[in-house]
Amino acid sequence: MSSSFDLRGKSAIVTGSSRGIGKAIAEALASHGANVVVSSRKQDACDQVCEQINARNGGRAISVPASVGAKADLERLVEAARAEFGHIDVLVCNAAANPYYGPMSGISDEQFEKVLRNNLLANHWLATLVAPGMIERRAGAIIFIASIGGLRGSAAIGAYNISKAADFQLARNLAVEHGPHNIRVNCIAPGLIRTDFARALWEKPDNLSKALAGTPLSRIGEPEDVAGAAVFLASDAARYVTGQSIIVDGGATITAGGI
Repeated sequence: MSSSFDLRGKSAIVTGSSRGIGKAIAEALASHGANVVVSSRKQDACDQVCEQINARNGGRAISVPASVGAKADLERLVEAARAEFGHIDVLVCNAAANPYYGPMSGISDEQFEKVLRNNLLANHWLATLVAPGMIERRAGAIIFIASIGGLRGSAAIGAYNISKAADFQLARNLAVEHGPHNIRVNCIAPGLIRTDFARALWEKPDNLSKALAGTPLSRIGEPEDVAGAAVFLASDAARYVTGQSIIVDGGATITAGGI
């Protein structure tokens, strides 16, 4: 069964991979043999991750900075990945934006549009860009990093949760469309993970206490806790899994507590 997780010979794009969950996923894919394109907005941050990956045994990493909110950037990202590695076998859409905390009545149109553009439309763009090559080879895995927020309402991050709920449906739609071509499309839905992106939710002791009160494993998640699910979905071990959402939340969604 260990060979089912072997990603040697495969190439992956991971957006938002200069830190946090994306970085952990890029490192994990490379450790299983995949060549990885590390991408976020800042070149220096991407380069540092590539240096760390390339210093270890495993797949090779290259840096291609891009803003997921700019379609031209994503087209350039996919072109650079193909030019370097020849093909794209795995796409992990991890980059996201959440510029507003508060009730939906207070969010500006510009903020709401940014959330939907970065968290949903960009995923659609990237999936559309990589799909032709996957269809030609009759193989591919597309993974959206969603959130358990897409399963619940919130008075603080409502727009973000709406975008993540839409990612679940985007994965289901694309799984139906691309399944006949042997392309699998799935989501990972993390709970509260110790990242800079989610710092506002866990940095304050009161918030963290509320979250852990409804989490059976009684600890906050780490980026590496999400990376294992990504390796599974990218590998042949998940060859009969598509249109699904794997929840990685320490059990938070099975209780009534938490935030």
